[in-house]
Amino acid sequence: MPQDMDIDFGAALPMAFDPEPMGGGGDAGLPATSAPPAPLKPVNMSSKAKAAIIVRLLLNEGADIPIEELPDDLQLELTQQMGKMRLVDRDTLHSVAAEFADQLDNVGLAFTKGLAGALTSMEGKISRHTASRLRKEAGVRQFGNPWERLKDLPPEELAQLAEAESTEVAAVLLSKLDTAKAAKMLAHLPGPVARRITYAVSHTSGVTPETVDRIGLSLAAQVDAQPEIEFAETPGQRVGAILTEANAAKREEVLNALDEEDQEFAQVVRKSIFTFALIHKRVDPKDVPAILRAVPQPDLVTCIAFAKDADDVASVNFILDNISARMASNLRDEANEAGPVKTADGEEAMAIIMRFVRDMVASGDLTLLDPEDPSGD
Repeated sequence: MPQDMDIDFGAALPMAFDPEPMGGGGDAGLPATSAPPAPLKPVNMSSKAKAAIIVRLLLNEGADIPIEELPDDLQLELTQQMGKMRLVDRDTLHSVAAEFADQLDNVGLAFTKGLAGALTSMEGKISRHTASRLRKEAGVRQFGNPWERLKDLPPEELAQLAEAESTEVAAVLLSKLDTAKAAKMLAHLPGPVARRITYAVSHTSGVTPETVDRIGLSLAAQVDAQPEIEFAETPGQRVGAILTEANAAKREEVLNALDEEDQEFAQVVRKSIFTFALIHKRVDPKDVPAILRAVPQPDLVTCIAFAKDADDVASVNFILDNISARMASNLRDEANEAGPVKTADGEEAMAIIMRFVRDMVASGDLTLLDPEDPSGD
């Protein structure tokens, strides 16, 4: 096939195209015969005309062809060529369809054209730094449709973008979001800012598609330009997780030192600490049976026998009060038989229990209550 129109049929047209109906009768088919059909002669016409024939044929069959994924200039050429076409005889139609089908049959593996397509395919497989470097070196447009990327952002991140931009740009951003996401974005904005942006939407009626595209590219580039962060948790959460694993004496020693250095940071750390003593404040009663199914029973028995501090005892009672009376009685009997527990053994058992609880929280099997929320929600 001549190459005067470089269209990647494998990427632009459905790979499931089946030319078989062309030989099965009907208005566009060949008469059925017992003898094998004679080879079709190649058609002497441009690849643009052949592409127009294939597209028209597939559209007539109801195929959903992603023509919009072609570059704009090829979409233009294809549409113009279809406008020039008139009648196509049946032999020509069959020959072009067979040639197209042969091309598809010979395709073993298709790569998206260009570095932009390769980067899209490798998204999430290579680092953002490497992807950004390749785009800059090759001058590749970073996003095919930047608005798809932006619509996937959490509402709070969208609100931060809107606050950092002009009111007009924020109004375009708000207009491109679905109504539910737009409402959530507004909820994260200060009242005066939200009012200005919503009013500015009334002035967006004359905004052109090119302008919207440039705004989307600019906003998406800002998101991608944010440096990669090594730690998913905040500093307070990381220190809190470490102190949760530490023994009580060391935990209090470090917290007291943090109070002297930075009371605000120390308060954040305290809120991030989740010890056995806080189970009765942070766990929903209905989740207690699930916790007991996950944690090792010998360690739980050790915790029950070891509990002396008021909060530790409160957590033990909370656990036993939210399981069956028979199971609670058995656990108390085992704890009484265990006798006195060494401090090191008791703290280790509590740490083990809390590791299981935190794993349940991380996997989504358990949701902790906010101790500062009086409603318990």
